[in-house]
Amino acid sequence: MATKGIHKQEHTEKASWSAWLNRLGPLLGLVAIYAIFVIFGPEGFAGARNMETIARQTAVVGTAALGMTMVIIVGGIDLSVGSIIALSTVVIAISLAAGLNPLLSAVSGVMAGVICGLLNGFIITRLRVVPFIVTLGTLLGVRGIAKGLAHEQKVDAPMTWLNNLLAALPPDRRWMIVPAGVWIMLVLAVVVGIVLHFTRFGRHVFAIGSSEQTSRLSGIDVQRVKLLVYSISAGFAGLAGLMQFSRLTVGDPTAATGLELDTIAAVVIGGGSLSGGEGSVFGSLVGALIMSVIRSGCSQMGLPNWVQEIVTGGIIVIAVALDRLRHRRM
Repeated sequence: MATKGIHKQEHTEKASWSAWLNRLGPLLGLVAIYAIFVIFGPEGFAGARNMETIARQTAVVGTAALGMTMVIIVGGIDLSVGSIIALSTVVIAISLAAGLNPLLSAVSGVMAGVICGLLNGFIITRLRVVPFIVTLGTLLGVRGIAKGLAHEQKVDAPMTWLNNLLAALPPDRRWMIVPAGVWIMLVLAVVVGIVLHFTRFGRHVFAIGSSEQTSRLSGIDVQRVKLLVYSISAGFAGLAGLMQFSRLTVGDPTAATGLELDTIAAVVIGGGSLSGGEGSVFGSLVGALIMSVIRSGCSQMGLPNWVQEIVTGGIIVIAVALDRLRHRRM
């Protein structure tokens, strides 16, 4: 009996260490990658100005990753995020050009994303089509709608306060540390974290990702939860489109091509499992930061884009491989 108790205690301690390592692993990776570029990169890499630039670059992917975190936890995938971001920039630019209030223009861009999410969720839940296929189709369809609305060209828009959301801070506003768009992302991250961990909806999201069949037998309305998750995720993609518009200052139907892969990578690097049931807002933001630090460091060291892509791709493969290895051991 004593031997069994010892083995049980050892198993519990190992599980505890594994859980902590899973949570802190992405953060340790970020610190290690940052330290490498500080040591071997240019002198200005660790400067406050470059930190602000990295934060601005992270805002778009980080905002989209908040919604993608929920999708991956519930056991799904959304490949249409990049196209929704592009559509959002076009809708915002067209609205501003038509004389609509900047706030209403921003809302219209976000709502365009929500509508796309409702479409994704409806086809996935009601028609029971695999999420990969559905969102692959809407990736192309939404991108086509964006190009059609923009007549296959960039849409110019008048300058408003929306353009300042991710603009570099002028000297008189350095007290903000980072632009307003970054603060918006952080506030939204706190809200999503609270929703996932302290509400019934959040518990249902984790439960469905862990076992959809068990959740259904437990009385959870699986279809309703999934529909909400895909709608919320697309809404965050619309917000990411607002951030992208702030950086570009125009509506660009070709913007954010491939950004859905960066968003998924941020969640996976941050500890999210493609099998569902696992993921965290903090980890997803850390994953987005890791990719921004890599891009910034490689650019400042004069390394070509293909090197950045190889490094980022390698990190994604390693993150997924470690996740699968951990699941096999469990």
